[in-house]
Amino acid sequence: MRLAIAGASGYVGRTLVSHLAEQGHDVVAIGRRLDALPAGERIVRAAVDVADADALAGALTGVDAAYYLVHSMAGPSFERRDAELARAFAHAAAEARVGRIVYLGALGGGELSRHLASRHEVGAALASTGVAVVELRAAVILGAGSISFEMLRYLVERLPAMVCPWWVRTRIEPVAERDVFAYLVRALGVEPGVYEIGCGEVTSYRELMDIYTGERGLRKRLILNVPLLTLRLSSYWVDLVTPVDRRVSHTLIESLASEVVVSDHARTRAAFGNAPTPLPAAVRAALDDQLAQISGDLLDRAPGLRDGVYTVRLMYPIDRSAAEAARRQLADVGGDLRWYGLPWAWRLRLALGNLLGEDNRLARPSRLEPEVAADWWTVDRASGNELVLRSRAWVTGESWLGYAVREDSSLVQAAAFRPKGIPGLLYWKLLRPIHATVFRAMARSRVKRAREE
Repeated sequence: MRLAIAGASGYVGRTLVSHLAEQGHDVVAIGRRLDALPAGERIVRAAVDVADADALAGALTGVDAAYYLVHSMAGPSFERRDAELARAFAHAAAEARVGRIVYLGALGGGELSRHLASRHEVGAALASTGVAVVELRAAVILGAGSISFEMLRYLVERLPAMVCPWWVRTRIEPVAERDVFAYLVRALGVEPGVYEIGCGEVTSYRELMDIYTGERGLRKRLILNVPLLTLRLSSYWVDLVTPVDRRVSHTLIESLASEVVVSDHARTRAAFGNAPTPLPAAVRAALDDQLAQISGDLLDRAPGLRDGVYTVRLMYPIDRSAAEAARRQLADVGGDLRWYGLPWAWRLRLALGNLLGEDNRLARPSRLEPEVAADWWTVDRASGNELVLRSRAWVTGESWLGYAVREDSSLVQAAAFRPKGIPGLLYWKLLRPIHATVFRAMARSRVKRAREE
C-alpha cells in the first residue's frame, strides 16, 4: 500500500515509518521540518505543515490510508489548535480521496481533563468529512520516548523516596509499545470505528512505579502518599526532578486525576485478534527494545540527554589515505588498552569497576561478530566501516562505544550511557568533565594512529 504518516517526526511516527517500510509499504513521512523526518528505502519525506490544507492534499494524493499522529500539548489554547489541525487534515484527506484515516487517541470516560477531551474531539473532527476513521484509544504507552513513560522512568531512577499525591492511586490501563505498533498496522484492515487498547490489567501509577523498579533491578522505592498535594504542586515537583518539557508534562499531569481504563476488550480482541502483553513483560520489553534501538542508531544519535540516555559524539576529518588504516584498526579491538587511547585512564576506570564488583578483564575475540566478547564489551555490530560495542555488566548502567569511518573520510566516535538508578546518575555527573576530556583524546589518538600507519 501507499501510506502517509502525519507526525512522522514524533515518538510513535518515526518508529511506525520504519515498521511500515520494512513490511514493503511505500510511506510518505509528513512533518514540518525535512531534517527531522526519517529517511530510507520506500520512504518519501514531505515537509508540509498540517495546517496548510492545499499542500497537505498534494502530499496525500495517491495515498491508500493515512495515519494521524499530530498532537499539540503545549500552550494555553492547545485544544483549539488540535481541533483546527484535525479538521484541516480531514478536509485534505477527503479531497485526496484517502481510503481511511488511522488515529491514535486517548482513553477516558466521564469527566475528562482538557487533554483527554481534546483527544476525543480530534477523533470526531477527523471523521467530520466522511473519510473512514479507525480511532485507537490508549492510555500510558510503555516505551522509551513516551512522555508518560519517561516521567515515570526519571522519577523512579532518580529518587530513592518519593512524596506522592493522591493521584498515584488513579486506576489506569497501560499498553505495551510493541502492542501499539501491532494495532496501528492491523488497523489498516479492520472495520472503521473506535477501539480501546490496553494490556488487560488495571493498575495505578503507584503500582507501575513498583513494577518498573523490579524490572530495572533497582532497590524498592519508598513512596509516601500526601493527599493534600495538588496536581499543580505535583507538576512543580516533576519539573524539579525530570528533564521532561514542562509545557507538555503540566498538561499530562492535569489528566492524572482521570481514570483511563479499557471498557470493552472483547470488541477490540474480535477485530484485531492479538493478545495484549502483560504489564511486567511490557515494561521489560520497553527497556530491552531501547537497548536494541541505541545499538542500531548510536553512530547517528544527537548528543545530549534523550529518553534517559546520555550521548556524546565527535566527528574528525581523516585523510583518504589513512581511512583504510582506520578501518583495519577497528578489527583489532580486544586484549590491549592501547587500542582505546589513554590506557592509564581506562586502567583507573577498570579498577573502579572491579571495586564495585564488575568483571572487567581484557579479552581479544577470535572473530569479530555480534554477541562475541571483546574485553568488557559485547560486539553489537561489526562491519568493514563500523564497530559498535556494548558493556556487559557495568554496575552503574549500560554503556556503548562506537566507531565509523564514513565515505567522506571522516571518523565518527560515539558513546552512550543509560544510568541505572542513583549510582549511575552520580557516576555520570561526577565524572562528566573527565569523560569529556578522555573522549576527545581517544578520538584524536585513533586519527593519529591511522595517519601514522
